[in-house]
Amino acid sequence: MGSINPETAARYSGPAPSHDGGSTGALMDGIYRHQRHIYDATRKFYLLGRDHLIVRLDPPQGGSVLEIGCGTGRNMLAAGRRYPYARFCGIDISEAMLKTAATNIARAGEVGRIRIAAADAADFDTNTLFGVPAFDRVVFSYTLSMIPPWREALAVGLAHLKPGGRAHIVDFGQQERLPAAFRGLLFAWLKGFHVTPRADLREALEEAAGEEAEVSFAPLYRGYAWYGEVSSQSGER
Repeated sequence: MGSINPETAARYSGPAPSHDGGSTGALMDGIYRHQRHIYDATRKFYLLGRDHLIVRLDPPQGGSVLEIGCGTGRNMLAAGRRYPYARFCGIDISEAMLKTAATNIARAGEVGRIRIAAADAADFDTNTLFGVPAFDRVVFSYTLSMIPPWREALAVGLAHLKPGGRAHIVDFGQQERLPAAFRGLLFAWLKGFHVTPRADLREALEEAAGEEAEVSFAPLYRGYAWYGEVSSQSGER
């Protein structure tokens, strides 16, 4: 990839090795190399529940937030406006999307408070990437449905929670209260973008949380989206 000015790249760290040999990153770049320019303008119509997640985020004063699969930086920028006292870090495996995120973050004047890095969602260390070992909030927004080893990504994300921290997850649901024809068309369309709604998302959250955390889960928009939270207990994990 071409070089990015570190002063305008929101401290973009450059390419990261992938546990699958880089194939996932190449696939995502192929999908989003051109779409990244219209991504935010189009996704607002069907990535429902993202703003609900941001309202629920509510990080503590001086808190830290990690978004796994940050894409264009849209969620971090929106959350940054709502919570000006918090700091944000985001990772993504797509260099193309991170280029757009770097531009958006620099344009908003948020370089430094919002930082991004290239990393594999199923294999990363934020202490190495950002010098931050754990976060008050961890966010998965429409990413688990796109990550092949999504359960591993969920486990790694939860491992980066501080004691007393909380993970927020929103993604496609199973359209359980919507017409079957709509579900069929939507799922067929999503397949073209390598998106697979996770029918067992709730069970996966509960399994990953174990006995050390509490899970809340609810459908949004008649099951179009599913929203979950994993709250870790205070004290040593």
